[in-house]
Amino acid sequence: MSAQRACAAWTVSPAGRAGVDGQAVAAALDRLPQFRGQSGAIEPLPGGLTNRIFKVTPTSGPPVVARIAADKSALLAIDRHAECHNAEAAARAGVGPSVLYCKPAEGVTIVEWIAGRTFVPTDLDDSTQLARIAATCRRLHQGPRFANDFDMFVIQREYLAAVLEHGYRLPTRYLDFMPQTELIRAALAAQRVETVPCHNDLLAGNIMDDGDRIWFIDYEYAGNNDPCFELGNIWSESTLPPERLDELVSAYYGHLSTAKVARARLLALMSKYGWTLWASIQDAVSEVDFDFWAWGMEKYERAVAEFDGPELSRLIADAQRPDEPRGGERSD
Repeated sequence: MSAQRACAAWTVSPAGRAGVDGQAVAAALDRLPQFRGQSGAIEPLPGGLTNRIFKVTPTSGPPVVARIAADKSALLAIDRHAECHNAEAAARAGVGPSVLYCKPAEGVTIVEWIAGRTFVPTDLDDSTQLARIAATCRRLHQGPRFANDFDMFVIQREYLAAVLEHGYRLPTRYLDFMPQTELIRAALAAQRVETVPCHNDLLAGNIMDDGDRIWFIDYEYAGNNDPCFELGNIWSESTLPPERLDELVSAYYGHLSTAKVARARLLALMSKYGWTLWASIQDAVSEVDFDFWAWGMEKYERAVAEFDGPELSRLIADAQRPDEPRGGERSD
């Protein structure tokens, strides 16, 4: 069935690019038995810095979320086939929504609708919520392995190569900090850590609360990774104070560890440094109406403050220490 014919049973709004994408969603819905022959509404949702997202409300049955992938995903180190596998694995772990349809060749993904609220950064500045998020991280990290690995040291260099090759904007002094990233990489390698399936992009907008449980959504950057990257990235993305990272590490591991906190801090620094170039690429290629450069520069300025600050050498030393509970206390 053509997209135009499939769309006849669905009200797609508004017109323009969203309408064209809505027609692609309608065509995908017609391939699912539970939606074939149905009618209802397809309407764009706010948010989404890479893709276009829609709420699908059929006349019969629960709503779902549909997403149309951005055209230039390869520049952002997104593997759509791995994403499908990883989203399904996260659903099996009880952390992500059920995947109803995922076709990388079509650029269309349809998942169950989570009836809950999306977090904002201030929600994470709370001990109770951090404990719930830590528990959800453990559930994900103990679940099925993902199809790919995620290493911000590798991805940052891939982003840098793309920026330099295409002549995209590079922040002042960016290359000056590359030697420090090598010191950080060597320090983290001193303690061998088993990778686990991580989301890797847990900004507050990718965390939802249905009143009973926490959900993680959007698995574009998911991959097997150091769990301390997950914790540090959560802390960094919501710009939380240092004591909140202590709480998150303690809730996740069951004890507060100087070495783990330092590891998470250093990986959070690499997160900011790497995502800065993600923003540079998006600034050049994205059709989304969003100031990616300002978004990236906010991260970069915080990274620069840490590279230039007095704590970096201590964190590098602490990350190489044995993983021992701080003060001999446990929180579990």
